[in-house]
Amino acid sequence: MQLSPTLAWLLDAASDCRGADRLLAELGAHLVADGVPLAAGALTLQVPHPLIAKRTWLWRADSDQVIEALGFAPGGLAPDPPDDAGRRWLRDVARGEVHEDVAGRFDGPLLGWIGPRPFTADEIEQLRQAARFAATPLALLGARATLRATLDAYLGTRSAERVLAAPLSRDLGETIQAALLYADLRNFTSLSETTPPAAVIAALDAWFDRIAGAVHAFGGEVLKFIGDGVLAIFPVVEQSPRRACDAALRAASAAEAGMAYLNKERRAQGLPPLSFGAALHLGEMLWGNIGAANRLDFTAIGPAVNLASRLEGLCKPLGRTVLVSGALAADTEMPLVALGTHVLRGIAAPCEVFALPETQSPIS
Repeated sequence: MQLSPTLAWLLDAASDCRGADRLLAELGAHLVADGVPLAAGALTLQVPHPLIAKRTWLWRADSDQVIEALGFAPGGLAPDPPDDAGRRWLRDVARGEVHEDVAGRFDGPLLGWIGPRPFTADEIEQLRQAARFAATPLALLGARATLRATLDAYLGTRSAERVLAAPLSRDLGETIQAALLYADLRNFTSLSETTPPAAVIAALDAWFDRIAGAVHAFGGEVLKFIGDGVLAIFPVVEQSPRRACDAALRAASAAEAGMAYLNKERRAQGLPPLSFGAALHLGEMLWGNIGAANRLDFTAIGPAVNLASRLEGLCKPLGRTVLVSGALAADTEMPLVALGTHVLRGIAAPCEVFALPETQSPIS
């Protein structure tokens, strides 16, 4: 069987593309080289993601540039865009009729093309054959994207990269330095005992949105949700602990502001406010796999993690929302309030303790 260069490339090499954006651009270039007059192309994929329902890549033949448009899932950060985002964009590039084909199953990836003039019957057949041959490499790319999106959602971006790049072995790990943030809700036990389960879940989700959103906004990563608690890390990069420490402090301040706004909304709805405690510390930890032979967990362990957890336990006795260890305070110039030296349960050496200046009100 004699295949065109485009179909041969789809069969032999397209699966090696780094992502759907490059596959679209290279497919468009191959089609142009095969004589199909193209002005632009679009590729739309369904994606498994908590917020994003669809990703559409848009390619222009004149510049070979690819841009991306996101379609948010119901309940996401923005309203759902129309399903024809790629089609509408193609019509903005050139006048004429958009040609679309589904690659593979009826609900598979959607390929759309537009030319500087209407396509002939032979050119439409070329586009249809290209979509048919593109089904397999797009399915492989989709599987990789699904795996990566799933790991990102459950582990975080950095941890997902580490898991994907290494064998599934529990003796795998590395020592890293990071600013840690450990936080949890106050009075969660009584809340869960006196509140319907659906309302408890809603409260937890709202709390996690504020604390995790603040962590991510300043470059950190949520490593674990532990009941009503959160363990997050701000890894030290380029031998610059100060950058990580400042990011952790800003995230804690942002979380306080976010929770204050949330509690204003809750009071307006006749709901009790939610209070929390958080501790920040700088130290080394083992970052990697632990667990049973056939059931692994990717996490961080070590004395630094233990200290952050114990320090958070002082928030309520000291009447503070955010506490900072002496180790982290020594690597920042941000203003802090010294609270003296305290003994932490299970930690051999006493710990210097500081607080954010704005955390003056007692925790209920």
